[in-house]
Amino acid sequence: MNCKEVLNIKAKEIDGYLEQYLPKQKEYPSEIFEAMRYSIFAGGKRLRPVLLLSTCEMLGGNSKEAIPFACAIEMIHTYSLIHDDLPAMDNDDYRRGKLTSHKKFGEALAILAGDGLLHHAMEIMANACVENCSEKTVKAMQAIAQGAGVYGMLSGQVVDVLSEGKEIDEKTMYFIHKNKTAAMLQGALKAGAILAGATKQQVEMMEQAGEKLGVAFQIADDVLDITSSLEELGKPVHSDEKNEKNTYVTIYGIEKSKEMIQNLSQEAICIFKTFSKGTFLAELTQYLIDRKS
Repeated sequence: MNCKEVLNIKAKEIDGYLEQYLPKQKEYPSEIFEAMRYSIFAGGKRLRPVLLLSTCEMLGGNSKEAIPFACAIEMIHTYSLIHDDLPAMDNDDYRRGKLTSHKKFGEALAILAGDGLLHHAMEIMANACVENCSEKTVKAMQAIAQGAGVYGMLSGQVVDVLSEGKEIDEKTMYFIHKNKTAAMLQGALKAGAILAGATKQQVEMMEQAGEKLGVAFQIADDVLDITSSLEELGKPVHSDEKNEKNTYVTIYGIEKSKEMIQNLSQEAICIFKTFSKGTFLAELTQYLIDRKS
């Protein structure tokens, strides 16, 4: 099987785990659970949970113990997408080829669905720490929370919003990409390594790989926003231009951006290849930067 086929199989497995950890729709008030489930199961590569579980397996850990954390990080990611699509943010009507949450359920319920996914993710990880209280589980939760928090994804989003319509330098551009996108990938890789009982050096290597993969992934997404279509991408194209967002493409152009993608992704691949079981993560990195959607 090629990497895309393996990724699809892993994504379906994660969908099954998410079914177990999401609140059941029959519970009152049903509207919030319906909205949460709608965005979770609207599609997606399940990249972050796949990275977490695959890293745990690569380093000899028990991936079953990592499942709650994998589900939690996907819920956090989905919450961020719901809020990104809101009129006050990117104001997008489609995500993964379907109506965005606020277009389907209204703005207020979309905000609450995002909040619900974020808080439920924290509850899932807290429960996992209570049931299996160890330094590994607590540090894994910490890695994921940091990746999503004010020193991670949130700070990148803030600077991204504040930079709209303004000229920014390369340092600021890198800060946005490193935090808005890469921080959550770093959190996934670090959490997977920690749960596997990895050494401090191995955890640091995963953090480095996550930064390089994350920035390359975001630059590739910026390129696709220019070169792809709604049908291929599943969401509106030229969204960055519409929102006057700064990207590597606006600063350097497409060709230079593609060169950066290749350099950063190859650095990440080299890190993964230092591990005897790192082939899948290396192939996944290549697939992600070569993708058309």
